[in-house]
Amino acid sequence: MSRVVLGAGNVLDVVAGRVEVADVAVEDGRIVGVGVGLDGDEVVDCAGELVVPGFIDAHTHLCLAETMRDSFGLPRSVRPLSAVPVLRTLLRLGVTTVRDAWGADSGVRMAVERGWIEGPQVFISVRQVCTTGGIGDHWAARVGSVDFFGDPAMPDPVFDGADAARAAVRRMVRAGADWIKVTVSGSMSANHGVHDVQVTAEELAALVDEARRRGQRSVMVHAHGARAAETAARAGARSIEHGTWLDEAAVAAMVEHGTWLVPTLSCTQTDPAQAPEGAAEAHRNSVRLAIEAGVPIAMGSDNPVRPHTEVLREIDHLARTDLGPAGAFRAATHDAARLLGIADDRGEIAVGKRADLVLLAGADLETAALDKRVRGVWQNGHRVR
Repeated sequence: MSRVVLGAGNVLDVVAGRVEVADVAVEDGRIVGVGVGLDGDEVVDCAGELVVPGFIDAHTHLCLAETMRDSFGLPRSVRPLSAVPVLRTLLRLGVTTVRDAWGADSGVRMAVERGWIEGPQVFISVRQVCTTGGIGDHWAARVGSVDFFGDPAMPDPVFDGADAARAAVRRMVRAGADWIKVTVSGSMSANHGVHDVQVTAEELAALVDEARRRGQRSVMVHAHGARAAETAARAGARSIEHGTWLDEAAVAAMVEHGTWLVPTLSCTQTDPAQAPEGAAEAHRNSVRLAIEAGVPIAMGSDNPVRPHTEVLREIDHLARTDLGPAGAFRAATHDAARLLGIADDRGEIAVGKRADLVLLAGADLETAALDKRVRGVWQNGHRVR
């Protein structure tokens, strides 16, 4: 493979939060040099533009936009096939890695890995496991006791009791899950049960332990309310998703147990009128408490609540918190990579790291309308835009 140099760009060091003019040399899918005066077989003039690491969306849904609109009236193949334009869209916006927070099966991941379709690298959780009646329980009353997915690649996520929780983890792992997703509170979109704690401490402990036993997997937890987040953190969950109504006790538990927050601020900040009353302000306050306490933050957009074309708005929402623009870029790159356990491979512009890179128009860290600034995307050293 030829040696490509992104020349004289304003290169963002996301760890230090510093921008310096430099060349970035790429060869065989890796960054092989960062400095001044580098040469290559091909030089891309990046003068006056900003070079940042590829973005990582730690909470998205690749396959649900179509499936959830008409769960019974569509062929089963629609779910994975609907991911094809989504994956292409995300990649062209500079998102080079995603963690699917349920909906994508192992075939979607395989299709990207084998180059059948273009898209970010995909980590999957398959289904969101839950207790009976939880938001992952898609029992369909109108057709009897039937899970409307009815797909062997998307196994039953429902459990009750610690032993059944372990069995649910095993079913997800058998189906290829990289992560275990569990719903501990209700759904904000339905404005129902957001402050509930729907899983016991014993069940959560069993989930976390079984996930670790099965290839050192980690647990991501859907939790809007403070008590759900606190219970999950004390059980050893790796990340709290949303955390809309956190309080000091919940944040303290997250700090004590090293739990991450993926706030998905777009759920309440993009269109506050669509969120429950008071949710937008509460969500901002939760993120403030978490940042002040030192809880690590990673970017996650929680599509398809909004169109996938709006994924980069999440970075702007993060930039408007105490993270600021530099911290928001870090949350969407290096820190998201740390959460996913892949920071030794990507997430920053450094020698040896995977050449996932985004070229943005202009040299500043302004986060508004980031999608309009994308001028080039490289994934694994290959230019895709």
